[in-house]
Amino acid sequence: MGPRRRLALGLVLALRAAAQAPEYVTGDECLFCHRTKVANTWQQNPHATTIRPAEGAADHVLGARGHARDLRQSGYGKFALRSSDGSWDADKFANRCAGCHATAVDPKTRAFAASAVDCYACHGAADLNHSKDTSLMWLSRKHSADPRLVTSICAQCHLRGGGSKSSGLPYANNFVVGADLFGDFQLGEPEPNPGDRHVYVNVRDVLENSGTMTCMSCHQVHGDSSQKHRRVLTGPICLECHNETGPKKVVKAFVVHSKLCQY
Repeated sequence: MGPRRRLALGLVLALRAAAQAPEYVTGDECLFCHRTKVANTWQQNPHATTIRPAEGAADHVLGARGHARDLRQSGYGKFALRSSDGSWDADKFANRCAGCHATAVDPKTRAFAASAVDCYACHGAADLNHSKDTSLMWLSRKHSADPRLVTSICAQCHLRGGGSKSSGLPYANNFVVGADLFGDFQLGEPEPNPGDRHVYVNVRDVLENSGTMTCMSCHQVHGDSSQKHRRVLTGPICLECHNETGPKKVVKAFVVHSKLCQY
């Protein structure tokens, strides 16, 4: 399939997904069955804690470490974000943060169905027959691993600096797992740090060179582990963070900055 035809197909899938979004299934429903290998660690997983409860004037906190921001619920699927001067901004979270820090964002109202990132964001709509045939679920070991579509899943949040052409927002417009994100999402310019450039270079390799290495080649999400990436042979993509010579455990020093996230 040529690049033009692939792009056209991706746009059709993106528009179809936006018009016919599947029924949202909450992560709690998934964890009822996946309570031994997933539920026992999920509450400590960074994806599950992108937004977490707090006490005081802020009832939730966004982000982690030194980049935390206070949130206050301002309606169904809505958060107000505390500004540096202490005031509460009613629109900034919806316009800049919701697409990556919440799940199932309505493209019209920009309200989310669930705070933080849950199962639907990465695995898509659950086919009820997947308990008998796990190949029906995205990112399962038996599911087809089309690099472009797998990259779409991770890039919807981790490709900072890009944005939706149809909505103009800095996050995907109603992306549904299984569609080609890049029918509507443009790459833009990466944030000026090795971590974000690493994602950017990897995505471009998949899109332009038919690369087969995806985020899942190195990262284990449920185990919150990058142990697999230590076993990957050194290649050009590794040199954003690692030195060309010397032990792999010695990485280049860098500080993460983000204009989008304002830190």
